[in-house]
Amino acid sequence: MDAAQEERPLFGRPWIFIRGVPSMNFLPPQGPLEVAFAGRSNVGKSSLINALVGQKGLARTSNTPGRTQELNFFVPEGYSGEGDDLPPMALVDMPGYGYAQAPKDQVDAWTKLVFDYLRGRATLKRVYVLIDSRHGIKKNDEDVLTLLDKAAVSYQIVLTKTDKIKPPAVPRLIGETTEKIRKRPAAYPQVLATSSEKVEGLDDLRQAIAETVGYRA
Repeated sequence: MDAAQEERPLFGRPWIFIRGVPSMNFLPPQGPLEVAFAGRSNVGKSSLINALVGQKGLARTSNTPGRTQELNFFVPEGYSGEGDDLPPMALVDMPGYGYAQAPKDQVDAWTKLVFDYLRGRATLKRVYVLIDSRHGIKKNDEDVLTLLDKAAVSYQIVLTKTDKIKPPAVPRLIGETTEKIRKRPAAYPQVLATSSEKVEGLDDLRQAIAETVGYRA
């Protein structure tokens, strides 16, 4: 890794997919800090990751809930991921929770993988929990937030698809969501609002991630 590339901003370089993890046995070695994206199936995780890095085809998107079945790891291009040549950070796309178009035993296996990862990954710096703006925080979202609280894993709420609701409703939803998480011990107090389709709120999310891992956005 040359010095010039090291000086490039975190999101000012290409990103690549390095590994899909179907079980804890396949996790990459712990090295760079990680930020993960969690949310209900079809909340728009893959679309948000693609918009975040400015690459349409990085994370696979689908209209079928439950398409992401593994922990998918992404890093900036140009790093070997081994030895001293470690990326500044990794993004992790997690399987959606809630409804999934798959047999129950397979869904249960995905759910266990996610929860084991959340509880046992020392390099996991923060989880960005995505909430569909049209629906707000639902019961299974609350269950995940409670799990994160109990595991003492820092998380931040990111509202998605804000282009799907009327503009005046966005600040109201931010306020309502902020109040709902106010007493949760592991919740970061600022709620972010984004639209992957309209490319809105992404700079705020990039800045939040960069500050979390101590790197330039």
